[in-house]
Amino acid sequence: MVLTLLEKTKTKDLMGTVIDSHFLGLTAIVTVVYQLFFFIITALFKFDKVTDFAGGTNFIVLALLTLILKGSWNFRQVVLSVFVVIWGLRLGIFLLMRILQWGEDRRFDDKRNNLVKLAVFWLFQAIWVWTVSLPVTVVNASDHQPSLQAVDIIGWVMWSIGILVEITADQQKLSFKNSPENKGKWCNVGLWKYSRHPNYFGEIFLWWGIFVASTPVLEGAEWLVVFGPVFLTLLLLFVSGIPLLEESADKKYGNVAEYIIYKETTSPLILLPPGLYGKLPRWFKTLFLFEIPLYSRSLSQS
Repeated sequence: MVLTLLEKTKTKDLMGTVIDSHFLGLTAIVTVVYQLFFFIITALFKFDKVTDFAGGTNFIVLALLTLILKGSWNFRQVVLSVFVVIWGLRLGIFLLMRILQWGEDRRFDDKRNNLVKLAVFWLFQAIWVWTVSLPVTVVNASDHQPSLQAVDIIGWVMWSIGILVEITADQQKLSFKNSPENKGKWCNVGLWKYSRHPNYFGEIFLWWGIFVASTPVLEGAEWLVVFGPVFLTLLLLFVSGIPLLEESADKKYGNVAEYIIYKETTSPLILLPPGLYGKLPRWFKTLFLFEIPLYSRSLSQS
């Protein structure tokens, strides 16, 4: 009887170690609780201005929590955690200030009075945070910390380029939108001359950089953390990022000839000179540059 209980206890301890040796269970619980807190605020007070702030700062919480709990303070762990803190803080504050200036978040027009739709949105945000954070979570939890390699530097450079592009694109569009003379126009200045969504390119590129910098640590099943940047890429390309903005822009400017030309000569994601992109064949754009039919569905219908 005693031996049986001891065996069961050891089995449970072993399962717990296996399941959360990488802080996966802990970060999932923390993420759900964190997002639930802000969901309650949103649902009770019809106040949706904290949504993006909750998302960005949740990344910071997970990065710092796993770094501190592990306590090994390896240079690679510290660098990647700092990268996440910089990105999350910048994005969270930027989006919070922007929505406070604009007054409302139109994404919630059909959700403010629908508790189920609102809950689904917040659940999806929790999944987004936890999944995209996987590379940093696993790096911070790992005991395998080889010396710095060339791939670390490559990942850091990718992150630096990505966040520079994202910050620049966000500021350029904000300045464009805040100028009265640009009212009713689409943003086609600065980086927006070379990509219709340069901010998303920057975000995708920096998170792939974090994954690349995490690869010296990864062993066996840990390579599944690649699902983090893959999930983010698919999300922005096919779900809540580019498709929604393309549809909105097409409905607003689809009958403007200059906009049609802009769309035909400007890459949807990767920064390219308009003169080059406009001359490329349609099949090449679709296969290699993400110019998928989904992005022109509204134009086709009209």
